[in-house]
Amino acid sequence: MKKYNVTVNGTSYEITLEVVDAAEVKAAPAAAAAPAPVAAPAAAPAPVAAGGETVTSPMPGTILSVNVQNGAKVSKGDVLMVLEAMKMENEIIAPCDGTIASVNVQNGAAVETGATLCVIA
Repeated sequence: MKKYNVTVNGTSYEITLEVVDAAEVKAAPAAAAAPAPVAAPAAAPAPVAAGGETVTSPMPGTILSVNVQNGAKVSKGDVLMVLEAMKMENEIIAPCDGTIASVNVQNGAAVETGATLCVIA
């Protein structure tokens, strides 16, 4: 047994560790694997124009504001809309330069993960 002093967030703790050889260590029995959850089928994505980029929701939430409209020119990094999830406001940014081909949500809309928010052509 060896004793060590460890400081965590300004508080000092004394711990004792047992030193063992690798030959003494026994593998723990494997636990039965839990069945994988079955995912619900995703909604069909909106059609994307040739060379278009679909912007999807990264998480479920509510659209607080839509900052773009059809035909608006956007640059990579522009804030397209704000999504509230778990009481946090998340900015949805443009992944590329282009023109908004379609806006698929409106203020107050509830969206699921993967829902199409807009399409940039």
